[in-house]
Amino acid sequence: MNAEVRQGDPERAYDVVLFGATGFVGALTAEYLAEHAPTGCRWALAGRDLGKLERLRERLTALDPACADLPLLRADARDAEALRELAASTRVLATTVGPYVWYGAELVAACAEAGTDYLDLTGEPEFVDRMYVEHDARARETGARLVHACGFDSIPADLGTYFTVNQLPEGVPLRVDGFLRTNALFSGGTLASALTAIGRGPQTLAAAHTRRLHEPRLLGRRARGPLGAPRFSRETGTWALPLPVLDPRIVARSAAALDRYGPDFRYRHYASVQRLPMALGGTAALGATAAVAQLPPARRWLMSRWESGQGPDAARRASSWFTVRFVGEGGGRRVFTEVSGGDPGYGETAKMLAESALCLAYDALPDRAGQLTTAVAMGDALLDRLQKAGIRFRVADAR
Repeated sequence: MNAEVRQGDPERAYDVVLFGATGFVGALTAEYLAEHAPTGCRWALAGRDLGKLERLRERLTALDPACADLPLLRADARDAEALRELAASTRVLATTVGPYVWYGAELVAACAEAGTDYLDLTGEPEFVDRMYVEHDARARETGARLVHACGFDSIPADLGTYFTVNQLPEGVPLRVDGFLRTNALFSGGTLASALTAIGRGPQTLAAAHTRRLHEPRLLGRRARGPLGAPRFSRETGTWALPLPVLDPRIVARSAAALDRYGPDFRYRHYASVQRLPMALGGTAALGATAAVAQLPPARRWLMSRWESGQGPDAARRASSWFTVRFVGEGGGRRVFTEVSGGDPGYGETAKMLAESALCLAYDALPDRAGQLTTAVAMGDALLDRLQKAGIRFRVADAR
């Protein structure tokens, strides 16, 4: 463990609680905390199966003998009373229990009411929009920071854009495009969340519409995250396929909240593919998956091919990598930046979630509350943490 940290809130039993600790990503996050949580950090594991929690604690004790005394807390994602007790016990609560549209709402409600900082790994736009409408106002009253998408969805895009914007002139319109490349595989839990989000198109549109009715309009400024169109990118020398994911919405919300993004900001998010046949095949596969996911029986069949809790083994994760290249321009300046790391969906996601939780628990941060993005809630502090943890943010070129 690292150097001792400052004293936490004596009225709360814990500084950080990890909920869903026995799932695939949850266990990786627990292992990261066992190795990197600072001395004096009061953290605990939570989930619905005490037997699985006990077996996980035994694994963690092999990494750090101090974990032998790690508290284990039993709570079910649908037990509102247990979740209220869990939220009231800690300063920060990080959850890996998804799909969040099914299992996440009660925990967000509990954290908003208790004034507890909340983090998750969701990539589900419907869930994020619903939680804004239902809990942002109360979280502002209690001081809770509700921070969604604290993993590969959507930290590389959000903090990568934040990093890029800081290399560009202030007070001028800015344009940033992000281009993702990776060789990684996914787990059963990720597949379930993705298929759930894709298969709930009408509900997603309805949640976005309701959010627009509740969200204050941006006056005198504009911040957008449009889907874009397939194209050949001369900047990267690859085919760029627009990704219909949460990331552009998160980036646009950071831009709306922070004046540093300028008076007129636009972000587009792409998959970067080197060969045209791969681009065409990827587009066709995405369309077919989206079509099949609209049919509940077909969606359930796809989910059953890879059960939740399973994922790529350690050797496969060790060989996985990701790179997001950003092209930013404004005020006559153009910059090329890059965010890169190892296995994005698991090793690096666990790192991002754990460091985000520690950042909220211990770092000096802006005095903000409500539903926030990682850039708005943590900004430079989280950027510094992730760089020290081995995720690379760099300026490749500037003109």
